[in-house]
Amino acid sequence: MSRYAERTRETKETLVEVKLEIDGNGEVKIDTPVSFFNHMLHSMLFYMSSNSSVLAKDKQGFDDHHVVEDVGITLGQSFKEAIGDKRGIKRFSSIVVPMDEALVLVALDISGRGFASVDLDLKREKVGDLSTENVPHFFWSFSVNSGVTLHIRKLSGFNEHHVIEAAFKGVGLALREACTIQDNLVRSTKGSL
Repeated sequence: MSRYAERTRETKETLVEVKLEIDGNGEVKIDTPVSFFNHMLHSMLFYMSSNSSVLAKDKQGFDDHHVVEDVGITLGQSFKEAIGDKRGIKRFSSIVVPMDEALVLVALDISGRGFASVDLDLKREKVGDLSTENVPHFFWSFSVNSGVTLHIRKLSGFNEHHVIEAAFKGVGLALREACTIQDNLVRSTKGSL
């Protein structure tokens, strides 16, 4: 069974193309106009062990908001399609990721109910060319469109590059574990996800 999806989202502001194969080996291609976001997406999808491609163009050039949001939406929709009926998946995962002085907790549930609660206590306005306010916005856009309940908490850390990168790596690692197929059961007392 191949868990794969391709999605394109085009608006007056952006053009986003995503290819996502959940069961891969971490072959990732990222090309958006936001360099630090490219670095973070690469980390997330690599640690998810997906084979994936994310290409995005900014048609207006206002700032990084529309690219980050539309990539989150398109990647979330791709994940939702690729994961299918969720039969046999582990469903839940949590992980604590260290990156030097930073320590970040990620917990998620592939429940079908998209929600994100992100508390990274970011103080800087930007890291590289990525507005830090768009970090939680990306995770919200991804979660709502993927049907994943996601919680991210900074436990410690002062280098915001490290904190953000630990969050993206943690989401990738947790998605990888939660996507693992254990059997042929639907992991829900309701009988469906």
